[in-house]
Amino acid sequence: MSDVPSVQELNRELARKINEEALKDPHSPYANKFVGLANGQVVVVGDDLDDVIRRLRQVDPDPSKLFFVEASRDYKEVEYLWSPF
Repeated sequence: MSDVPSVQELNRELARKINEEALKDPHSPYANKFVGLANGQVVVVGDDLDDVIRRLRQVDPDPSKLFFVEASRDYKEVEYLWSPF
């Protein structure tokens, strides 16, 4: 068993820290932005999720090494999705 964190763990931990910073400081460069991570590093920040994902895929085509977070979102809050169908 290895003590070295996996890329996914690094991405999740960095995303948690970024989101925590953005929630505490509305002037953070990440506040209200989509932040794309690859291999434990910030590689793209933007307003449009589709653009961030496209740019992430250009950095590394392996989705297991990629992650994004919507900074400033309260992930503890439950949001319900519904459909009239």
